Amino acid sequence: MKKTIIIALIALSFCCGFALRSTLPNSSAEAKFKRVTGIGGIFFKCKDPKKLKDWYKQHLGLQTGDYGTVFAWYQGADSTKKGYSQWSPFPEKTKYFLPSTKEFMINYRVENMDALVQALKKEGVTICDTVESYNYGKFVHIMDLEGNKIELWEPNDIEYGKIPGSITK
Repeated sequence: MKKTIIIALIALSFCCGFALRSTLPNSSAEAKFKRVTGIGGIFFKCKDPKKLKDWYKQHLGLQTGDYGTVFAWYQGADSTKKGYSQWSPFPEKTKYFLPSTKEFMINYRVENMDALVQALKKEGVTICDTVESYNYGKFVHIMDLEGNKIELWEPNDIEYGKIPGSITK
């Protein structure tokens, strides 16, 4: 009888503990937050960026400038908010993609850069540099498991939209 009561108390404690844990917020390692929210840009190496930008302008109608072109769109979660994605050819000898040896780099739009960087560090992801802040957003670079450098951007779309001469209408 005593053994049955002890087993019942252990089982009850386990169930109560499990039920209580399910009502508590997740620990920081398990915290749920948005990571990537969209494509922020496509960057790639080419022999002659100016010539290529001119080709895209002539044949595909891209309104290119010093940094390529920007595509404006409206966010799915809030169709009143504008968002932007950058398209940029880089010189083939650029060092901007280092330490990656790849011909391209993708920029992903993210939310809550500081929390994301902390989570990525805990997960063992290689962080290439420190977060840099500008009026149009925060940036940091990471490496994926195949050696692709990835740029993460927490945008400030209101300020980004004010950059003269870079927005495709």
